[in-house]
Amino acid sequence: MTLPETTPQFPFPVPAPVSPVNVPQPPATFPLGWLLKHGSPAIQYRALVDVAEIPLASDTKVGALPYAMRQSWELLYHQHPDGTWDKGMLSVPPPGPGAPKGLGAILGYRRLIELGWDADSPPLATARRALFRLLPEDNDPSYLYELADEAGTDPDLIARGRQILREAAAAALAQAGYEADPRLRGAARRILDKIGEFLRQPDSDKPFIRVGNQHVLPATAAPPSFHALVMLAHMPHFRSEHHEHMERLFTWVSLQVPRMAPVQQVGENHLIEQTQLALGDILPTRYIMDADMPTALAWLELMARMGFLRRNEGWSKLLDKLLDDRDRHGVWHPPRSVTMPATVPDWVWPTIPLHEREAQGETEAEPDDYSVDVTFRLGLIAKLAGRPIDIL
Repeated sequence: MTLPETTPQFPFPVPAPVSPVNVPQPPATFPLGWLLKHGSPAIQYRALVDVAEIPLASDTKVGALPYAMRQSWELLYHQHPDGTWDKGMLSVPPPGPGAPKGLGAILGYRRLIELGWDADSPPLATARRALFRLLPEDNDPSYLYELADEAGTDPDLIARGRQILREAAAAALAQAGYEADPRLRGAARRILDKIGEFLRQPDSDKPFIRVGNQHVLPATAAPPSFHALVMLAHMPHFRSEHHEHMERLFTWVSLQVPRMAPVQQVGENHLIEQTQLALGDILPTRYIMDADMPTALAWLELMARMGFLRRNEGWSKLLDKLLDDRDRHGVWHPPRSVTMPATVPDWVWPTIPLHEREAQGETEAEPDDYSVDVTFRLGLIAKLAGRPIDIL
């Protein structure tokens, strides 16, 4: 039986997140008029659809805004006929304007979704075949892409690489709207079952063991990865069906991040840093938020989508501080303490920038260059967190 290649739809509405403890959410202003004047076509489109919730048909001039982005076509310049980019999946391209060389297919796919492209558009329809192939629970080394050299012929490293790509592909497909597809739901259930089994253990909040002179995660530990969080953030029905797991996950991501590096024992012979693992709250203070604004915004958006932000007073206060950094027109202006790193984690890269910089030839952008992006993203996060939106 051949499964349909179109985006499945649920016949019932998405349930509102239910929380036993909710921090009151004040209203937030959203400068729609300013974004329509100063934002890129993608930001104009997403501001109208995702925040202002104005329905736009794709066959109208406004509905076609995402396809007017030069950035989109620069991304597609390096796409191969099989839908992949430069034969990789999670490779982050070097910073700077222009066509991104060395881009991974999962990141390129997610960036186009962030830019407002339809999941059934030809480039994305071609790319999703490769992503769906990564979902099965197999350890075929021929689907390791850029992780193949590191894994070699070691079965433990092959299994690790396939798991990373499986979760990242599931995240991309969930973001594209394939929550109802049985292939994605099956992969999501297996991923969440492993996480849930780990979180049910009584000592899961202290998972490290001593190996030699290092404290490492044991091979059996299965904390959530950032890719798994992205997947769950875009699967509201699936989350409501597994609310017990989600409660444990909320407790986990609210924990203080351990001081130890996320090194894990893989098999019997390897100690490998697992930077893709989320070991707790990565955004505990304003200082950490200002030091990496793209990652902070991506984290707040994930927590808002999962209904966690409104339940965590610390994250709610950080969002309030970001909203306070805006002027009377609702436009965000960076304080001196804010920095925009030249490189960001792979799970963050697709989210920013969606606004096209005018200056060419610069390898690094100034925080002011991100005013449009951050202004839009703050409105989106506030909307997802359940705050009333006052359109300006």
